[in-house]
This record gives sequence, C-alpha cells and structure tokens, in this order.
Amino acid sequence: MGYDVIGDIHGHAAKLEALLERLGYARRAASWVPPAGRQAIFLGDLIDRGPEQTKVVRIVRTMIDAGHARCVMGNHEFNAIGYATPRADSQGMFLRRHSPKNIAQHEEFLRQVGAGSPLHRDLVAWFATLPPTLDLGAIRVVHAWWHQPHVDLVAGRIGPGTRMDEAFLHAAFTPGCPEWEAMEGLTKGLEILLPDGHFFLDHGGVPRRRVRTRWWLHTSRSLRDVAIVGEEQRDRVPEIPPPADFAPAPVSGSPVFVGHYWLTGAPAPQTSHVACLDYSAAKGGPLVAYRWDGEATLDPRRFVQAG
Repeated sequence: MGYDVIGDIHGHAAKLEALLERLGYARRAASWVPPAGRQAIFLGDLIDRGPEQTKVVRIVRTMIDAGHARCVMGNHEFNAIGYATPRADSQGMFLRRHSPKNIAQHEEFLRQVGAGSPLHRDLVAWFATLPPTLDLGAIRVVHAWWHQPHVDLVAGRIGPGTRMDEAFLHAAFTPGCPEWEAMEGLTKGLEILLPDGHFFLDHGGVPRRRVRTRWWLHTSRSLRDVAIVGEEQRDRVPEIPPPADFAPAPVSGSPVFVGHYWLTGAPAPQTSHVACLDYSAAKGGPLVAYRWDGEATLDPRRFVQAG
C-alpha cells in the first residue's frame, strides 16, 4: 500500500481539500476516497488557530471511519483532552491548566465548537482514541519525536484500538511521571533548556527558555545548529556545545514522518530517514504531504503541497 502522509492542518479545511485533490483523492458524499491502493496518514494538530476546525476534524474522521485514512495524536489534540478533563484530586481544576496562555492557544477551537457543548465533548472523546504513534512496518509516524523507549512505554499502556484511560491521562499530565515524559516527547519533541539569561520568542510571541531541537541531527556540535527557532532569532541561542545529555540516537530503519516544527522554505527531507511535513500552514505556509511508495530512503521529489 502507498501512503500520503499529511502535515499539521490547524483548522485550514480549504488547504486540506486542495491538497487531497492534488493527491488524486475524490470527494464522495461526506468523505474523500483515495486512489486505488493508497491511504492518507495525518500527523495530528488538526485543530487550533484556523477558521474551519470542525470541518477539518469531520473530513479526517469520516476518512478514518471509511478506512481511507489514519491519524496520530498531535500536541494540540492532547492538550485539548487535558484542557477538558477534570483533575480527580483537585475539585474545579483540569489536567491542563486554564491559564491565560493556554486559554489564548485554545480559545478559537472552543469558540467554534462551543465550550462544554455536546460537540466539544464528542470531539475530545474522539481525540482520546487517536494513537500517539503508528508503526506500519515500512514507515513510522509520530507527531514530534520517534523515541523508541517512549513509543514502547505508551504502547504498553494503550492497546491497539483502545483510548487513553483516566489513570494514564492523569499520569501523562503530571510532570516527572514516565507517562508525562513519554507524551511530552512524542507530541512535543526533544527540548533543551537554554542557559541562564537566554530566551527566544515562539511563534505566538511567548518568551521561552526551552527550545525545540533537531533530534535527527545526532552528530550536531553546536546548540545553535540543533535549536529550532526562527532565523531572525537564531542569535538568541548561544553557539556552544549541546548539553552532555543531548544524545538522540541516529535514525535508521524505516522512514519516520513528523509534523510539529513550523518549518519554512522548500519541503525536503531532514535526513534520508526523517521528514517533517509541517510547513506552517496556520501562518500562511502551504499544507504539505509526502507521497510514499515503498522507498527505503526519502526522495525530495515526492513532496506535494497546496495553499
């Protein structure tokens, strides 16, 4: 089977439909049907920011129900679950704090679905059924970081076809728990704490000291090289060696596809075995897919984009 792996959509249904058309998918009633012998794989982050979030979820969900697609959980789906799930140990509190930052990040989704509405509850329950990873043998799919110990831990707690239960969710939103470390890594990536006095502004303008990293560059010798920040802020990251504990394993075996990282420029593989497909569709960039047809090493000619 061939796979069309699709990056972060963030509520931009028009870009999704344009990309599906470009990939040769046909609109059939409420769903989109792939060309024979193909299946769509979505990398998560279906929601937040964009103008048609419920439509995006409806398209993806109907494709999954029809057997035409699969989808992994992004950090925005994971955050949505935590935002809506009360803490069992603290009345009136939720697994994800309703802080000003978290409210601002999530408010457009809540506005479109109606906070606390039956639709809101239904979508959150569906998000909890999305697997954090997919190992399809010939390819591997995760939102942010394929780290085998994290993959194995979550797989041991969430069986195929089952949803995250309350015990797992509470552990996954409790800093320091193994479940928290695993879900942070799989959905948000490998991050490094910048030295004292150093920070950058993320794409939302929020000052941060923890910086996302190019975990696929396991031989990097500079913190600045491995940090993922906008080019206009690269000098905020000191050009010093990465911390001693920054030791991601080299990626070998079947190709790994991720989203999450708000890339810009011409789509291309990060390495011969890693491709990021998030090219900032929510900030004016294109929605990007990789059309995989069995190759063991990634081919830059197989990227497709729309929008």
